[in-house]
Amino acid sequence: MNSTEKKALKITACKVRMGIIEGVYHAQSGHPGGSLSAADLFTYLYFKELRIDPKNPKDPDRDRFVLSKGHTCPGLYAALAERGYFSKEELKSLRHIGAMLQGHPDMKHTPGIDMSTGSLGQGISAACGMALAGKMDKKDYRVYALLGDGELEEGQVWEASMFAGHHKLDNLCIVVDSNGLQIDGPVAEVGGPQPIDKKFEAFGFAVQTINGHCFDDMEKAFAKARSVKGKPSCIIMNTTKGKGVSYMENQVGWHGKAPNEEQYHQAMTELNAELDRLEAE
Repeated sequence: MNSTEKKALKITACKVRMGIIEGVYHAQSGHPGGSLSAADLFTYLYFKELRIDPKNPKDPDRDRFVLSKGHTCPGLYAALAERGYFSKEELKSLRHIGAMLQGHPDMKHTPGIDMSTGSLGQGISAACGMALAGKMDKKDYRVYALLGDGELEEGQVWEASMFAGHHKLDNLCIVVDSNGLQIDGPVAEVGGPQPIDKKFEAFGFAVQTINGHCFDDMEKAFAKARSVKGKPSCIIMNTTKGKGVSYMENQVGWHGKAPNEEQYHQAMTELNAELDRLEAE
């Protein structure tokens, strides 16, 4: 990746973070912490990795993305808006009655959403089914799914992983947003899914661990995942919950809480300053 591409991704990721704050603030509810930790991934997927066309969101040959940790949809919605699936003004209608953007992804009403999700652990199962269907139909699309590290406490995750390994779903790439925090506290204390890499390896995955805020790492990891044959891939991203907003970073309280007016203005001031800095580089 050259410096121009990297700069463009950083700028877009900053705009995605601003979209997250706009959505959650205007909803006065939602999940900013995990949305912000995954903002760089959402950006990389929708601007670099996925084979998609916002003008044809139902293209049967498109790559698929499943947000298994569906509560972090403010991040996904912000990325979809930046990519052109719908107007960025829609972000302010997050969670409003009758609006297109609800508190969890809805494939029937939101362009660009490939699977409705919400109950943790179920998205990866859907992704496995989509990947198997692609193989049965002899399609070359790939399926990506994002899970939270807290979500790994769900037993269904490991049933799905066993299925993926057994069926050698090498068109499936699981990404784990490992920010170390969940709604009740540190993941290591609440449920302890570690060692995450060894567990996915035991279920037959090719596993990589990267810095989830580094686009160079993502480029190498996704390229390697595409080259793996005969087994599914898992990319564990080490991230910071609340990344990009100083008072939210590594604070478990921001797992699911909206900023008040003062906090909203502080967050947007910080992100606008970062955007100005990136554009001046």
